[in-house]
Amino acid sequence: MRKLADTLRQMALEDSAELPRVSTVSVVDRLDVGTTGNAITHTSNQPSQPRLRVLHVIDRLGVGGTEHGIVKVIQGLSGDGFEHHICTVRGFDENFARTHGLENQTFVAGRPNSGFQFLLGGLARIMRAFQPHIVHSRNWGAIEAVPAARLAGVPVAIHSEHGYEVDMLAGLPRRRRIIRRAVYAAADFVFTVTEELRTYHARQAWLSPERIGVLRNGVDTSRFAPRPGERQENRRRLGLAGNEIVVGTVARMVSIKDHATLLQAAEILAGRGVPVHLLLVGSGPELSRHQEFVAASPRLSGRVTFVGSATDVPALLNAMDVFVLPSLSEGMSNTLLEAMASGLPVVATRVGGNPELIEDERSGWLFKPGDVADLAARLERLAMDSDLRHLMGQDARRRVVQHFSLEGMINGYRNLYLNLARKRGILTSQHG
Repeated sequence: MRKLADTLRQMALEDSAELPRVSTVSVVDRLDVGTTGNAITHTSNQPSQPRLRVLHVIDRLGVGGTEHGIVKVIQGLSGDGFEHHICTVRGFDENFARTHGLENQTFVAGRPNSGFQFLLGGLARIMRAFQPHIVHSRNWGAIEAVPAARLAGVPVAIHSEHGYEVDMLAGLPRRRRIIRRAVYAAADFVFTVTEELRTYHARQAWLSPERIGVLRNGVDTSRFAPRPGERQENRRRLGLAGNEIVVGTVARMVSIKDHATLLQAAEILAGRGVPVHLLLVGSGPELSRHQEFVAASPRLSGRVTFVGSATDVPALLNAMDVFVLPSLSEGMSNTLLEAMASGLPVVATRVGGNPELIEDERSGWLFKPGDVADLAARLERLAMDSDLRHLMGQDARRRVVQHFSLEGMINGYRNLYLNLARKRGILTSQHG
């Protein structure tokens, strides 16, 4: 394991490093982590079985889809023979941690700055102190957790990839590809949340896609559900008129989410006399730029509401008539699933995992990123046809309930953790 750490250190310092040789048996073993079969459950009346200690490692803990996914897993497996802690590389949002009761479950391995930090030693020390049975790292920012787990003697190391950053769209630098290949080889299991992400990361790491698993996200279809009785009150609270077609999105205000395309499409609709109103939920570095665009547009005057960060997302979704996700790239969008579960017709870009969620022309529509005219045309059709909105919304919810439920996702994680724990002898073969 020390040799692996030395190899990774050298690769981090030398862009010209040679591609490491990877044994075909040391990469990902194919495990059944499907979410449609019977779940393997932990029975608490077996005192000989330890509580599985899982350390979730992430770059930074704050508001985001991956972070909310970790919270879902922790909550879904709590009291089920598991003990969870989180380790962050660059700190955490205290409000987020407090809201979800994670203040006393979170370790910090590094400093909050965004510069390079070599954290193998710090991560390994935390692992030796907590003594997890399983380390599960997510995304590039936490990838050092896998070799750290090997240094610390952790029985099981898992790594998963959950989405894209802007700098990933043109492909990864060679150094990152080499490091990923080495780390994927050192992990007991590697997975992504969509087939598209699996293909992307397999190609970037020079691997066959079959060497990487897929475990999809899920959404709470009880919390996110149509509530027609609350719709008018939600709209009244937001100052929205009853006759407006409310088109909304929930996303951080960052360039990869491409709110500009949605704003320009709304301008076109307003110019055609469509009573459209945009409801934009989220904050971020692009917020002020979008506000300036709206202020400078006579057509959008009084037609855009910036909500900022919000915790009452189910209520906000129930105030909308249509949901739009105009991103330039996506992994597997939780907010898209939440909108679909809320019974909204959805219009999203044909990127990333979106085509795996939406049945085009049935539960929603897909369009080319940045195609303002196409988006405007699809929104105008939905605005003018309430029956179409209703039918598409019904199909969207049905698809999420059948294929992307939170229960199915939690069963998938439970199966993955328990299967690997049994394989490493942490649990007996009779367990579950």
